[in-house]
Amino acid sequence: MAGAALLVMLFFVLSRLSGLAREIVIGAQFGTSAQYDAYLAAFRIPDLLFQLAAGGALGSAFIPVFSAYWLKEDKREAWLLFSRVLNLIVLVLVSLSVMAAIFAEPIVRNILAPGFSTEQQALTAALMRVMLIGTVVFGASGLVMGALNATQHFLAPAAAPVLYNLAIIAAAFALAPIYGVYGLAIGVVVGSLAHLIVQAPVLVRKGYRAQAVFSLTDPGVRKVALLMGPRVLGLFFVQLHFLVNTILASGLGAGALSALNYAWLLMLLPQGIIAQGIATVVFPTFSAQMAAGQIDAFRRTIERSLRVVVFLVAPSAGLLFALRRPTISILLERGAFDTESMILVAYGLQFYVIGLIFHSMLEIVVRGFYATQDTWTPVSVGVLAMTGNIILSFLLVGHLSFGGLALANSLATLVETIVLLWLFSRRLPSGLGWQTLLPAMLKTLAATAAMTMTAWAWGRWVYENVYQSGQMAVNDDWLTILVGAPLALLIYLLVHWLLRSEEITLTIALLRRRPHP
Repeated sequence: MAGAALLVMLFFVLSRLSGLAREIVIGAQFGTSAQYDAYLAAFRIPDLLFQLAAGGALGSAFIPVFSAYWLKEDKREAWLLFSRVLNLIVLVLVSLSVMAAIFAEPIVRNILAPGFSTEQQALTAALMRVMLIGTVVFGASGLVMGALNATQHFLAPAAAPVLYNLAIIAAAFALAPIYGVYGLAIGVVVGSLAHLIVQAPVLVRKGYRAQAVFSLTDPGVRKVALLMGPRVLGLFFVQLHFLVNTILASGLGAGALSALNYAWLLMLLPQGIIAQGIATVVFPTFSAQMAAGQIDAFRRTIERSLRVVVFLVAPSAGLLFALRRPTISILLERGAFDTESMILVAYGLQFYVIGLIFHSMLEIVVRGFYATQDTWTPVSVGVLAMTGNIILSFLLVGHLSFGGLALANSLATLVETIVLLWLFSRRLPSGLGWQTLLPAMLKTLAATAAMTMTAWAWGRWVYENVYQSGQMAVNDDWLTILVGAPLALLIYLLVHWLLRSEEITLTIALLRRRPHP
């Protein structure tokens, strides 16, 4: 069992790394070009339809209902529910996708990308039509993933995103040189098929047989629909935020949308690997402690999880901020991704990094609410935060270009995190333990400031004494990273030690903990 869990976590990390590899390969082919802007804009509507029609059914809505049916001795009722939900989702997605394909041009011209040139708008509409095929497949595959997770099978669902990314990487290598950005759109469709195909055999082995059944009155279907409500509302505002970013960035010149996307994905890399990984591990513990009525233990676990996540993510934020240019250069600067592209991405990344710690803390505090069976509070606060994000985007884009869109997201996430922490603390009888949490956070903040200044100073020294001399024995970017990052991390740990911080001990203890069944 431990080996299977380790394998699932390995695929989780591989999913993030394969996503990074995907962007590296795409960057080499397209850089921050108008073509790639069109591809990213075209992806927005298919993703919006998927999230609204199917995304709300995954996890928080479908899995609890399906799990209750699965616990019964007769599994036929569970598979009947699955078939009814699956058929409804596919029918809805096919209908919406056909409508979006028919009206693709006016959608792009009047809503999605009004700032694009006429040629770029036509390209966006054509790419959208191709990728809408993948939307339908993803709707089915996402529900399959939920069913397999509910039956305690996690390996195939964990492998599916890796295969999706590998399909796009293969398309970027093999098809993009021939068909241009259309090759990427084909890769999305092939990747969605791979996402489904890797899970389908397991689903069949579990006992599923296709059934052409539809019902809107089935109690299970109605319960799934009811539970989807808060999730769909939250997803709608998240997607609205991305849609507004696309609309505003479309008028900022070629490369703005691409640069914003690269910066966003680079910021999410440590958040995904560290914060989401830890949150996945500790969430069963949260749920078990709440179910057992162990409120004090639950509060301590939440508090320590927050401290560990901040302790591990803060160095990533400091390094990404201080060494963003050499980091982007090493990861992405090749082929069509040139120095100008690097500068554009670095500009957006500096604003996104401000919110990295708060994005990571959200992973813990939201799961804390879920453990108390409260889904409406995080969704309601999230809706307000996304509304503020959109308002700030309109206010800041005129002053900071696409950097204003990134800063708006960071500021909104900061406020969302603080509000949720305050509300969560009020929910607990003895609060969240601010008397230990706040001093620990301040120590981490001091250590992060010291390491960030160290990394920045080293980068400046390399630039002034190595790069400008023109006599480089090694690449200055590699020299900056290979020496600057370990040196900064050493300072980070040294400051924690001088401040008698408990974070290192807490981190080791948390990572060694066996999750509750």
